[in-house]
Amino acid sequence: MPVRCKFVCISKREYKDYSSPALVYDYEFNAVTGGQNSSEENKTFWKYTPSGKLNVSTVNDGSFVVGQEYYLDISPAVFPVPAV
Repeated sequence: MPVRCKFVCISKREYKDYSSPALVYDYEFNAVTGGQNSSEENKTFWKYTPSGKLNVSTVNDGSFVVGQEYYLDISPAVFPVPAV
């Protein structure tokens, strides 16, 4: 059964990956909270998924924006992939 989570990007860090010429961007996310100033949607997410952390690394700058909220949909990976 798929699960939808809601996270907010809380930080971005960039560093040089010495195994390649590219810069790497690390983004850190926390689950949204249900505090007093939260939206009604965030309060609902907080009620059913009250905690969580996520770290994502990419070589694409600007993939995520600090302060922006994002949905994360989680579903089982099925192998082998069905033919289209």
